[in-house]
Amino acid sequence: MSACAQLVERLADLLQPLFHASAAAAAIILFTALVRLLVHPLSRSAARGQQARATLQPEIAELRRKHAKNPERLQQALLELHTRERVSPLSGLLPSLLQLPAFFLLYHLFTSTAIGGDANGLLTHALFAAPLGGRWTDALGHGGLLGPAGLVYLGLFAVVAAVAAFNVRRARRTAPPVAVAAGTGEQVPGVAAVTRFMPFLSFATLVTVAVVPLAAALYVVTSTTWSAVERVVLYR
Repeated sequence: MSACAQLVERLADLLQPLFHASAAAAAIILFTALVRLLVHPLSRSAARGQQARATLQPEIAELRRKHAKNPERLQQALLELHTRERVSPLSGLLPSLLQLPAFFLLYHLFTSTAIGGDANGLLTHALFAAPLGGRWTDALGHGGLLGPAGLVYLGLFAVVAAVAAFNVRRARRTAPPVAVAAGTGEQVPGVAAVTRFMPFLSFATLVTVAVVPLAAALYVVTSTTWSAVERVVLYR
């Protein structure tokens, strides 16, 4: 954790002439961008994997129909199909999983009063009037919803809501036809419901931003916005 603190502090020192008192907040945004750049090759691979899996949907639907009464044989057949086509069903999870350590590092960094036996100086930094180690409840208790710190959170909520709404609209516009079982014309059970529900998970980020320290919330907002732009580029 001390290495992460040193990196954020050095980035803040570099950005201080431009962002002054909010340099640490800008450093967290830059730190997030660096993390996303590191995992971008995996994101590209995940995009190719998702496109490949989309082409396999008719075969998958046929396997589900064929082995509907034999779950073990179905799993084996699906594994054989993905192996033959060199498609990993888990490839889309890797970019998100690899970001978790960075998120938790920031979370612990801004909830710890001491680092390496010394006082955590990062807790003295803020984004405008909102301390980076504070939460939305702290902002509500010091000035209320429209107080100086509360307005910072309202701005973050607005960004998250805008990105989530964009994701929902884009998902509806680019959604592929609902998978059907080959030879039957019947929809694969549950696919339609999952397809409709998944885009709305973007709005769950609002809850995360509200409950984690502001520093971690900045990571989440930056990463979510990056993901939305990245998906536009990779899935165009």
